[in-house]
Amino acid sequence: MSEKEYAEMHSKEACAGSVAAVRDTIYALGGKWKLPIIIALTTGPLRFRELQKTLVDITPKVLSKELKELELNEFITRTVYDTTPVTVEYELTGYSRTLDRILKEMRDWGIQHRQRMKESSRKKKAAMLQK
Repeated sequence: MSEKEYAEMHSKEACAGSVAAVRDTIYALGGKWKLPIIIALTTGPLRFRELQKTLVDITPKVLSKELKELELNEFITRTVYDTTPVTVEYELTGYSRTLDRILKEMRDWGIQHRQRMKESSRKKKAAMLQK
């Protein structure tokens, strides 16, 4: 990359555009639960209780809120079946596939980070034992 290309990528205008884009991403996907919900739905459509069991620690109120926001941002669809009792399923949209590369990178980074923290913890413990 030339110096000119680098300077253009890191201009005030480009930086402002990047900040706006990252804020939009955080708005659509931010929080503790949105990405785990999307990952849970990669296996196929799930009902509310199935999702809740898969995610373990999520409360029904939070799950409901997150599902509504994911639906609003077109990452999932909610299908209501006319059964007794009513059956509701949540499923990923085709648009959610645009997150595949991001999720893979986050998973890979998370694995690497966890390993780094384990090694760092081991080194600190070993150093304390030597004192």
